Amino acid sequence: MIKDGSKVKFDYTLTVDGQVADTSAGRAPLEYTHGAGHIIKGLEKEMTGMNVGDKKTVIVKPEEGYGLVLEEAIRRVPKSAVGGAENLKVGDMVGASNAGHTFRAVVKEITDTEVVLDFNHPLAGKTLTFEVEVKEIND
Repeated sequence: MIKDGSKVKFDYTLTVDGQVADTSAGRAPLEYTHGAGHIIKGLEKEMTGMNVGDKKTVIVKPEEGYGLVLEEAIRRVPKSAVGGAENLKVGDMVGASNAGHTFRAVVKEITDTEVVLDFNHPLAGKTLTFEVEVKEIND
């Protein structure tokens, strides 16, 4: 039975807005240590007590997934500060760094002088639906 400290392997399919966003199908099961914060809080909470072979559909609200969309994580930056800005399109993913930390952002808008970057996780604000099947548990 899954409890804190269990090393768990499970197969999953993640659906967001009716579309498959990620799956372990065709790959090895995802492995994590239960209670260590390796997977999102809402999924981990729902997997507590499951046994090998158990299957479950888990709905995770944004607050227990990748969080809500934070307005302060959306930044307007001068085009001149973004390398290759002339080749960017809305929806592109760009990298940025600050004080040794690297961040990824999605281009939300491009004006004549600015690029609007969204540093929220791409799944922030989304309800996540996981189909999970526990494959292995090691205590």
